[in-house]
Amino acid sequence: MTARILIVDDVSANTRLLEAKLSAEYYQVASARNGLDAMTMAQDWQPDLVLLDVMMPQMDGFQCCQRLKHDQRTLHIPVIMVTALGEPGERLRGLEAGADDFLTKPVDYETLMTRVRNLVRLKRMLDEWRARGNTARALGLSAEPFTIPSVAGARALVVDDWEQGAQGIQDALAREEIVCGRARNQAEALATSSADAFDLIVLSLALTEEDPLKLASALRAADATRDVPMVLIAEPEDRDRLLRGFDLGANDWLLLPVDENELRARARNQIRRKFYQDRLRADLGSALELAAIDPVTGLYNHRYLMRHLHNLLDGPQTRGLAALMIDVDHFKAVNDEHGHAVGDCALRLIADTLRANTRVFDSVARYGGEEFVVAMPSASCNDALVAAERLRSAVESVALAAAPAQRLKLTISVGIACTDGAPTTPEALLRAADMALYEAKRGGRNRVRLAAAASAT
Repeated sequence: MTARILIVDDVSANTRLLEAKLSAEYYQVASARNGLDAMTMAQDWQPDLVLLDVMMPQMDGFQCCQRLKHDQRTLHIPVIMVTALGEPGERLRGLEAGADDFLTKPVDYETLMTRVRNLVRLKRMLDEWRARGNTARALGLSAEPFTIPSVAGARALVVDDWEQGAQGIQDALAREEIVCGRARNQAEALATSSADAFDLIVLSLALTEEDPLKLASALRAADATRDVPMVLIAEPEDRDRLLRGFDLGANDWLLLPVDENELRARARNQIRRKFYQDRLRADLGSALELAAIDPVTGLYNHRYLMRHLHNLLDGPQTRGLAALMIDVDHFKAVNDEHGHAVGDCALRLIADTLRANTRVFDSVARYGGEEFVVAMPSASCNDALVAAERLRSAVESVALAAAPAQRLKLTISVGIACTDGAPTTPEALLRAADMALYEAKRGGRNRVRLAAAASAT
C-alpha cells in the first residue's frame, strides 16, 4: 500500500535516512526543513502521514503539530513525532498537541513501519468518508465543519484480568469524565461490547487465562466493535506481540507501568478521532437521506422512486407490483387563492394521509408538483383498487385550515397500473398509471381508474 509521507526535520542526515527507509517500502516521500514549510506543504500536498521532528528552528514540532490538528485542511492527517527527547513529559506534550504517536531516536524501524502502515490504513478509510462528505457539503446537504469535541461522557471498555491494573486505568480515564466498563476475558468483553456502545477499548496483553491477540482479533471482527479504537497495554519485553496487535487492527499502545497522563492523552486522541469518523459517517447518512427525501412533504423523491421501482421489478415478483399515480384535484386554485405556503401545507397534509393509510412495506413518493406515487409490491389489481379507494376516501375526509375560520376540502384522483407478474419497466408502469389518472380526471375527478396491463414497450 503506497502513500505520501512528509518528513519534517532540519537535520538533512536524518531526513535522508528516513527517505531511504520509506522509499525502499515504495512510499512517496517529500521533506520540509521547518514547521512553517511543513504546514504549507501539508495543506498543498495533502500527505497521508507526517513524520515530525520536535527540535526545529522558527517553529518547534509541538507548535507545528498543534496547528496542523487545528486546521480543517490538515486535522485528518496523522502525525508521528520523532525526537531524541525520551522523557515522559515530552511524550505527553506531543500527545497533547495532537500527535498520533511519539517515537524516540534512535528509531526502531520495524516499529516505525508498523505504525506507518496502521495510520495510513486509518487515514485512507477516513479519506473515503471525507470525500463523500465534501461532495454532500458542496451540494448543500451537510452540516457545519467538525470542531474538536470534549470526551466527557465517552464510554471505554477496559479488558484486563489484573484487578489493580484495571482499576488504575479506570481511575485515570474517569479523570477525563470517561465512563468505563470492565471485562476480564473474551466472553465478557464480547458480551459487554455487544450490549453497550463504546468509544474506546483498552486491552491488556498480559491476560493470564487466554490469548489477548485472539481477543483483539475477535473484537475487530465483531460488528459492534469493528470501528472502535483499541489501545494495547503491554510489558516492554512484549514488543513482538505489540506489533502483531497492530497488524490485527489496534490503534495505539502504552507500556507498563502505565503513565496516567499519557494514557489520558492517548485516550483523548483516539476518542476524538472516533468522534470525527462518526461525524463523517453521520453527515454522509444525512446527505444520502436528504438526497432521497422530498423537503416539502418528507416523502421519498422522484429519484428514489425510480431506483426503488427498478429494484422491485428486477427482484422476484410472486404477485406482481402495483403503482398508484395520484394527483391533487384543482391544486392550482389552492395556490392561486391561498398562496404557496398554504399549498405546501396542503401537500404535507395529503402526504401524511397517504403515509398513514398505506401498508408498512408500501413506498409513498412525491413524483413532482402535486403528483404522488404509491408503489405496492406483491399486490394484485384488486388489492390496488381497494387501497386506492381507501386513500381517496381518507383524503376526502380531512380538511386543511387555510385560515383561522376557513377549512379547505381537498380531493385526489388516482390512476392504477399493475404488472400482474408480467415483465415491464418502471417507465412503462408509471406511463400506464398516468394514463389511468387522466381518465379519472376526465371522468370528473375525485375517483379511481384502473389501467390496462402495463406494456414493457
